[in-house]
Amino acid sequence: MELHEELAKLSETLKQQRDEIRLQLHLASADLKDEWEESEREWGHFKDKFAEIIDESKETSTELLEKTRIVGEELKIAYKNIHRRLSS
Repeated sequence: MELHEELAKLSETLKQQRDEIRLQLHLASADLKDEWEESEREWGHFKDKFAEIIDESKETSTELLEKTRIVGEELKIAYKNIHRRLSS
């Protein structure tokens, strides 16, 4: 799978996870809400970089693609951790 396609799929997965967590967050503890706020900052960073990548008028470096993928994967892990804590 091409890295652009992988990032697009990752972005959709992250959006879905984020939406699910937001629905459950109103009952969460303060610590979990702090973790959520941190992940929201990372989400903003990921969205900015992803938008830069999909802007076809700009040349995208392999380094930018890889850094964005790494941020996305870290965010995916953070969302899984938050979701797990909300479910327990």
